[in-house]
Amino acid sequence: MIKAIRRFYNYYLSPEKDFVRRLRRLLGFTPAYLKLFKLAFHHKSSNDGKVSPYGGQSNERLEYLGDAVLGTIVAEYLYKKYPTEDEGFLTKMRSKIVKRKSLNEIGFNMGLDEILSTFNNTRIAKSMLGNAVEALVGAVYVEQGYKLTTRFVLRKMLRSYVDVEGLETYDDNYKSQLLEHCQKNGQRVDYEILRRFKQDKRDRFRVAVLVNGDRLAVGEDFNKKSAEQIASRRALQGLGLPVTTG
Repeated sequence: MIKAIRRFYNYYLSPEKDFVRRLRRLLGFTPAYLKLFKLAFHHKSSNDGKVSPYGGQSNERLEYLGDAVLGTIVAEYLYKKYPTEDEGFLTKMRSKIVKRKSLNEIGFNMGLDEILSTFNNTRIAKSMLGNAVEALVGAVYVEQGYKLTTRFVLRKMLRSYVDVEGLETYDDNYKSQLLEHCQKNGQRVDYEILRRFKQDKRDRFRVAVLVNGDRLAVGEDFNKKSAEQIASRRALQGLGLPVTTG
């Protein structure tokens, strides 16, 4: 009853009803706890160490929760969709769907960049989109529970913005490809952090990939794993091996 009253107020009477109606189009329901969803879009880079005006430090806690919930929902979805596939296939498919690059693209297609611009006094980086997707899933879970969160993820994210069948044959795990190639040729692959520094108030990594101790390529990104993937792709190209892009 209380939630129903809150939803009525938020949609019809709240001074922020335009934002609420935008959320309704995005989520498929009217949120009762508006502060929770504001927090989902508030990135830590806008805080400067201060508590945000939206009830918490940033969206990191919601991101943490949403990451776990999203992984479980996707795992369950794939388990039912592919009843004859083994654990290895299911694990790879889940990784393709919930990896940072995929979540960034989902966030962009959902229009989260525009909402993030409203709640953050900083440049909106691509990685913030994936963070916001996870935080949004976390906020939906806190308010709606697992069953309705599953419906939100399947209807508003997977079926709208993910080509699951296309992912079956798509492989952009360049690190895995390089490792497989080198193992076949009896070569050792290592990664070395060349530099870790701050850019736009965030950690950025410059990573080198070495084969038998020789540096083949360097990659740089805000996430160490992503930097390793970039370096691996460049190494594959340098070795003249076919590289899938997209």
